[in-house]
Amino acid sequence: MRAKITYLVTAAVLVFYFVLVGSRGVLLIETGTLLTVTFGVAVLILPVIGLWFLWKNTQFVRRANQLAAELDAEGGLPVDELKRTPSGRVDRESADEVFALRKAETEDAPGDWRTWFRLAVAYHDARDTPRARKAMQRAIALHDGKHVEVA
Repeated sequence: MRAKITYLVTAAVLVFYFVLVGSRGVLLIETGTLLTVTFGVAVLILPVIGLWFLWKNTQFVRRANQLAAELDAEGGLPVDELKRTPSGRVDRESADEVFALRKAETEDAPGDWRTWFRLAVAYHDARDTPRARKAMQRAIALHDGKHVEVA
């Protein structure tokens, strides 16, 4: 729940920022000189890119949460079997062991979105966010019935 609140607050701040920047871009365009119109258009591009990025990330998180809910209803969510340090951080060796297990499961069933979802969680636990995101994107694509090349 805390993560959702943080995400919503961050998204709201970003939207406010995009509106503020966009209004400055409009003011520059309204000035009417070649230089200010050029800068105004350039300034307007930034909020458009930012809104697109925010939208894509929101859709990704929403779809990943839907998959998690579906997997939870099936009883297939990965159990937290990781050892932790006294401070509460995930033990690296434990994360590597679980990752090896999840990778083997995914290699045995590369067309199953559930194994890719669990692999994404293992990547995340191993602090490999880029690969976790790619594995989750593959899980989403497989769940949606899209053809995914297995690398």
